[in-house]
Amino acid sequence: MLILPGQSVTNMFYDVFNPDPNQFGCGDNYQNSGFLTKKEEDQHITKEVIKSVRRTGQLNLSSRHIATVPEKLFSIYDAEDESTVDWDFGKPKKEEDSWWNIKPLSHLDLSSNVLTDIPGKIGMFQDLLVLNLHCNNLTELPKEIGSLQKLTKLTLNSNKLTHLPDDFFKLVELRQLTLGGNCLESISKDISDLVMLEKLDLSNNSILNLPPGMGFLIRLTELNVAHNKLTELPPDIVNLRSLLKLDINHNSIQYLPVMGELRKLQILHAQHNDIAEIPSFLGCEKLQEIYFGNNFIKDIPLEFCENMYDLKVLELRDNQIELIPPEITTMVHLTRLDLTNNDIKELPSTIGLMPHLQVLKLEGNKLKQMRADIVKAGTNRILRFLREKISEDDLKTIENVPSDVNHDKSVYPDKYTMRQGNIMNISMKNIDSIPEECFNEAKEAKVYCVDLCKNKFTIVPEGLKILANDLTELNLSENQIKELPDFLKDFAQLKFLDLSRNMLTGLPDSFTALTSMRELVLSNNRLTSIPKCISGMVGLEILLLNENCIASIDIDVLQELKRLATLDLTNNSISSVPPQLGNMTQLRRLQIMGNSFRQPRYAILEQGTESILSYLRDKIPL
Repeated sequence: MLILPGQSVTNMFYDVFNPDPNQFGCGDNYQNSGFLTKKEEDQHITKEVIKSVRRTGQLNLSSRHIATVPEKLFSIYDAEDESTVDWDFGKPKKEEDSWWNIKPLSHLDLSSNVLTDIPGKIGMFQDLLVLNLHCNNLTELPKEIGSLQKLTKLTLNSNKLTHLPDDFFKLVELRQLTLGGNCLESISKDISDLVMLEKLDLSNNSILNLPPGMGFLIRLTELNVAHNKLTELPPDIVNLRSLLKLDINHNSIQYLPVMGELRKLQILHAQHNDIAEIPSFLGCEKLQEIYFGNNFIKDIPLEFCENMYDLKVLELRDNQIELIPPEITTMVHLTRLDLTNNDIKELPSTIGLMPHLQVLKLEGNKLKQMRADIVKAGTNRILRFLREKISEDDLKTIENVPSDVNHDKSVYPDKYTMRQGNIMNISMKNIDSIPEECFNEAKEAKVYCVDLCKNKFTIVPEGLKILANDLTELNLSENQIKELPDFLKDFAQLKFLDLSRNMLTGLPDSFTALTSMRELVLSNNRLTSIPKCISGMVGLEILLLNENCIASIDIDVLQELKRLATLDLTNNSISSVPPQLGNMTQLRRLQIMGNSFRQPRYAILEQGTESILSYLRDKIPL
């Protein structure tokens, strides 16, 4: 077989391989434009296309308005058919056009057409790896499709398939199978023969039951059976131990099996079902996201709370939950908690101490302890309210870390690690104390930055005194500290201090000695006024006091801060803004939204710092 070189690729070839996706719709929408004749359909298989297919092994006939597979496709490798060969003896033969370089068809895309059937001849392409038949009008598949035993990816979504031929399950090399958006009511138990499957999409069908034997698909990482008519899952689904993502939303499932064997499961979508109980997830240590919205769940089991340490997203909206157990705070990595539209009357105040919680949704509940305006104000306002309500008894409900864990050597960096960046980082270790020897090693390592954020400290570790002459940065944010020790005044070199998300009501007067301070973060505490000691921090450039309970702006304190460029007083209880604040023209960023004052109006606040300062200066009495 000899293929000689021909003319260059034409514009028509470009159109075939780079179709306009907006030119045609899919399925029945094509019928509005009329069908192409077989001759017109065959014209898509030009000589240039044939040469490209033989060179690359790929053919794209997507969105070509064809109602039948072009007959010419099946003679594309027929050397005797002169109509498919471009004879041109006037040009030298290119190496890539030589018969020994011809590649068999491996990728065929017939998606987004109006195909109603696939000829049995498709079975001749036994080297096919990828076949895309998405968005057509197929009602059945030929039994010859089972001959494509090298096929690894088959896309059949958005058709009208009602069943699959028996020979379909001979495709034992399939890795990805997409059957979403068809008219399937059942799946053969022979699907268990497709043991190489990694991704299976059966969504948006009318499937009543999943067959036994699903558990044999042990390589499956993603299973999507959403939007069907399932009432239960097969018991052996827990054998899918490679499963990373399971989507069963929009079915009629009432009960979930014990899920602990799905040890690699990361994401579970189970919204819009009839589930009444959260199953046991003991053993599912990789779970990151769980969605149980729109079910009939009434309780959150204690076992569930205590074993979901690494969970980041928990969605329980639109259920019948009445009580949130205090043990939910053991989910210390939770970033999103959606409890919208339940029957919750009271929340544990300790939720306010959850270190990573960024989104807390509570709308549509019957909360007695919290006003509706606080709920509407958003997550930060809700968490601040909860922290203000925390009592000593509440704190006792938070499980303490055993002392042998607190002093586990592996928790603390050694001096060699600290020496690399001159940093002592012991953040997010769930500890409430640090041995003194650790600070001695930090001294030897010449540490100038200490990060103790997101722990359980109720007091500032005394060992910090050892670093008093060296420290320039200290982060104590997201702990449970109620007051600060006087010895911090001796940290003369301290430039950055983050005390956000604690339980502070004030600062020691001795802090006036911290004249090197450049940035002070006091967000999310319980301050009722701007601490007077701040006036002594004459080098201060950034002051963050948002999310507190500050009732008034002490202009005398602020006017001492000649270098202050950023001032954040968002979401406090400030009733009026002193006009003299307008004279602090060095401010580049002033934020005062979320307070109870009437002037300046919201329209002024929206215009930014310069407009606010100008407005305030105009209000200063002459």
